[in-house]
Amino acid sequence: MRTELASEPGDPARPNEDFASVGLPASGQGGVLVVLDGVTPPRSGTGCLHSVPWFTARLGGALTELTVSLPDVPLTDALARAIARTADAHRETCDLSHPRTPQATVVLTRWSPESVEYLILSDSTLLAQSPDGTVTPFLDDRLSRLPRASLATDALIDAHIRNKEGGFFTAAADPSVAGRAVTGVLARADVRALAALTDGATRWVEKFREGDWAECFTVVRKEGARALVDRVRALESADAEERAYLGRSKTHDDATVVYAEL
Repeated sequence: MRTELASEPGDPARPNEDFASVGLPASGQGGVLVVLDGVTPPRSGTGCLHSVPWFTARLGGALTELTVSLPDVPLTDALARAIARTADAHRETCDLSHPRTPQATVVLTRWSPESVEYLILSDSTLLAQSPDGTVTPFLDDRLSRLPRASLATDALIDAHIRNKEGGFFTAAADPSVAGRAVTGVLARADVRALAALTDGATRWVEKFREGDWAECFTVVRKEGARALVDRVRALESADAEERAYLGRSKTHDDATVVYAEL
């Protein structure tokens, strides 16, 4: 089995808000992959004493432990338990009802000799390659389907579409959001390799249009996870002034890529 992980903050002066891990049970049978993309808060605050990296580390650590130690627990239940555990760690000191309480997107997958389970919540991406080389993207596309006018300001996102019916969902303090995730199960024999990417890395496909998902996967498989992040950084820097591709988006975003060859 081969695994590879690359993660880089968008700004070296700020902590990386992404989290990534690969967990391998002591039995040697199967494994898990966890990728979180912390949501950068507005300057107006979050009602929480803790940083987004604190939150993603707590949530990601809980998810890794629960999915490895409880292989028979469905991924939605593992996410709900991890959210509840993380919320309990700061509910006495923080306002968890605040719409911008620390939160994150989630990609979670667990494989065994028989199956590959997956869960996606919000705009991070899972790519699965079959033995014949076909690459299939698994996405939660609710955010991309929203009218662009709805995304005009952070205030509008908070008030109308974040963690609301008809909008999109992230892992914050409410365990029930796990039921909103995109989930599925694949036969283990149908999966040769997996790649999970936060939206800072998927810019190569979704913003800069340098290739499709299969070509993106090929970059990671042949050149390595770091190579994809480096390619994105070069494209971001080239577009920093003209902003033909980035638009209102920040020039650099935290970018994480995890690859697992099963």
